[in-house]
Amino acid sequence: MKKAFTMIELIFVIVVIGILSAVAVPKLAATRDDAEITRARVTVAALRSAIATERQKNILRGVFTDINGSTALGLLEYGITSDWSQSGDSFVFTGPNDETCSFKVENNRFFAENNCSMVGMSDFRQ
Repeated sequence: MKKAFTMIELIFVIVVIGILSAVAVPKLAATRDDAEITRARVTVAALRSAIATERQKNILRGVFTDINGSTALGLLEYGITSDWSQSGDSFVFTGPNDETCSFKVENNRFFAENNCSMVGMSDFRQ
């Protein structure tokens, strides 16, 4: 007598694998969106830090001019990824589902121009 799996057992295993994959796939898709938001938050933090550092360097040199968008971009020219765009002193992040958040460099500060409704970015204020 041969020992083998019955057709019912095989169908049951296939159904269980299907249910597990149906639960796992949406979780992985959400993880990618979270990673994009986290990368944007890190970029904002890095720009804020770079602007503050450059401002302090300028003060020590005796230069009291404001830092603008082109200076900020120069501080992190390798750190701005393709999901960021710049126009003058404004930076726009395009996130998951083509939602956008606008940021501006003004008075040596990098801040959100509008109330960004993007999940994970909405806590940036002026």
